[in-house]
Order: sequence, then C-alpha cells, then structure tokens
Amino acid sequence: MKAVLLDKVTPAGQVALTEVERPGVRPGWVLVKVKAFGMNHSEKILRLSEIEEDYIQKPIIPGIECAGEVADASDTDLAVGQKVIAMMGGMGRSFHGSYAEYALLPESHVFPVESDLPWERLAAVPETYYTAWGSLFECLKLKSGDTLLLRGATCTLGYAALQLAGALGCRVIATTHRESKLPLLAGADEAVLDDGALAGRLRGVTKALDLVGPKLLRDTLRTVEHGGVVCCTGILGGVFALNGFDPIKEIPNGVYLTGFFSNYPTRAAVADIFAFLREHRLEPAIGACYDFSRIREACLALDGGKADGKIVVKV
Repeated sequence: MKAVLLDKVTPAGQVALTEVERPGVRPGWVLVKVKAFGMNHSEKILRLSEIEEDYIQKPIIPGIECAGEVADASDTDLAVGQKVIAMMGGMGRSFHGSYAEYALLPESHVFPVESDLPWERLAAVPETYYTAWGSLFECLKLKSGDTLLLRGATCTLGYAALQLAGALGCRVIATTHRESKLPLLAGADEAVLDDGALAGRLRGVTKALDLVGPKLLRDTLRTVEHGGVVCCTGILGGVFALNGFDPIKEIPNGVYLTGFFSNYPTRAAVADIFAFLREHRLEPAIGACYDFSRIREACLALDGGKADGKIVVKV
C-alpha cells in the first residue's frame, strides 16, 4: 500500500509517498481502509521535531485520525464494510497512523458512526469535534444561556467550537490576534481583535474556552464573571506551561479552571457528537481538500498556515 513513512526530521517539502506492506490483523485490532483523514498541528510537530524522541516508534506512519471502512474486523464487534472513524490513543506515534491506504488500529479507538456526510466532511470530525465537544460540554458544561468567550478562534478547533456553541444558542464572543482574520469570525455574535489584554474589556462572560493557552491564561481567568469557568485546551500561543503559577493568588475567587485532554475518546461521546450534528443539520467546514497523491502540498499548506480551516486528504 501507499503511505507516508517517517524516520527523521522531515520538512513538508520532503514528504513523499512510499510503498509499504499492508498490515496484517491481530486480536483486538481493526484493519481500516482509510477513505480520508484530517491533518493536525501535532503531525507538523512530529515531522519537524518530535520524531527525534525515543518514545516515537520509528519508522512511523503519521496521522492521529481518519474516516473509513472496516476491511478486517478481527475478533472485535465491528463488521466488514462498517463506516468508522478513528482517533488518538497513540496513532501516528506509538503505532502507525492514518497517512496510508490502510491503518491497523486498536478496537478501543475505532468508532462506528451513522452519518451521510461525504468522506471528506466526515474526516473533518474526529479529533477536532471531539476536542471541541469535550471542552464545551464535559468541561465547561455549556448551556444555551451562556456567554462563551472563544479565545484563539481562527483555528480548526475554534471554528468547530463556534459552530457547536452557536447551534446550542449561546452568545459567542470570538477572538483573533490578526485583524485580517476578523471576517472569518462572522458566525460569532461579537468578533474581537485580541491584544492579549481582555480583562476589563468584556462583560458577561460566563464560560471561556482558551485555545491560546498558558500565554494568555492568566488574563482569561480575569475576564470571566464570578462563577465563570475557564477551559484551557489549546497552545496556540506557543507557551506550554505556566511556570511559577500560583493558583491561590492567580485564579480569582469564585472562578473555576479546567482543561481537556483528548486522548481517551469513548463510543458514547462519538455517538453524542454525531447525534448533535444530525439534529442541528451541521456540516463540518473544510479549509482545503487534497488527494493523497498531493500529500506534499497538503503538508506545505499545514506548515504554512495557508488554509483557513481543517485540511483534509482523500485517499
């Protein structure tokens, strides 16, 4: 089969397809015929630096998510030909991922889905919408009467969160640090140019999803109202930890801080996401779609931030 196989730091311009052996099945694992996969910032990190870490199995096929059909169900409760999505759980790091025509994946991270979405739209759902869903509903307990601050909204996760919160009926204040991207937030009730200091500028924020991360988290905590909840999910700001963070002094009294880690999806959550999409007639937006033969161009678009939205590759 054709696949992308990495064994060293690989800039986008050097990404190429190669012929590798199609994986054989084993108990507890499912062979998926990949129809399409979404691309993620974490795969860029893998190619450009993380590939050198000892915990990465090398050579490795990258890709943390996909949509496809069961080619061999092994001893699982899935059926050949069944429509599935898969994500996380070590895909593309601990074992081969989705940048391939077939992927052998653990049953625990392969999820049957009921959806009439075309493959490229279906492939835009798994990691992005699961992370948005978990952040909004598991962590923030978002309700229709909330005013949601969506900080760092012009990213794939931001667009998904904006769509979900809008469908729920929330008032959404979405931010970007680039004035040129404000038009991309037309679906929000209010689009704000973020200079890094929102505390005192906004009123009535009950929930906040911070995708910029530790770089601006202290300011986000001071922006929500008393009783408000902040969920830190992204690291768009390039700062990965809050060194010297004093939770007693820096989390305002009556404000709550949580975070969402997307490595443990469940069938129940996936079913809830697709039920919500059907109920509200939502279709995931795509920034760009490439054929697998153009994987190099897709990686160049990912690394260069050239697509305003999710990049999907059809296999």
